[in-house]
Amino acid sequence: MTKTQFSKKFIGLCISIMFFSISAVNAQNFNVIPQSSTANIHGTSNLHDWDIKVTKINSELGLNSSKQINTLIVKIPVISLKSGKGIMDGKTYDSFDAKKNPNIVFQLTEVSPVKITDKDSEITLTGNLTMAGETKKISFKSIVKITTAGDYHLKGSASLKMTDFKMIPPTAFFGSMKTGDAVTVKFDVTFKG
Repeated sequence: MTKTQFSKKFIGLCISIMFFSISAVNAQNFNVIPQSSTANIHGTSNLHDWDIKVTKINSELGLNSSKQINTLIVKIPVISLKSGKGIMDGKTYDSFDAKKNPNIVFQLTEVSPVKITDKDSEITLTGNLTMAGETKKISFKSIVKITTAGDYHLKGSASLKMTDFKMIPPTAFFGSMKTGDAVTVKFDVTFKG
């Protein structure tokens, strides 16, 4: 390799490192604000509908230099799911096999291209959802906007089937109460940088 070739490669490497550093500096991570965020799971049974509240959400939202979402990771401890009824909570934890699979995890793989503004924008989030040890690719719509404080607000819902994750829908009272397979997860979360 001649001195000129080496110089060109070295300059090219320096430019690449500078570009990567600038991109990294312009990227931003936002953490979920627990007191400004809610999520719940709605389901049915042969006796009545039911709701479970998510009492703990760990989540991080990442933006690229164009202020578009490029990462989203959500982690929910299974034992943070609370219905207000001990028996139902226990059955829920059993369905998840919570000791073996303590967390519900969603990791974003794709987002519909959209410029986020201070007005509501509809986006489609696609990613891998892991529940009860099974991982499936899911897509769902969300409304996103930048608040006046500069925070990012996402709200929406996702419909799921427990059996898609090899979960057995809970039963109670010797099988006389059976929950439906389909559930809807509703979320309204705010992220702060």
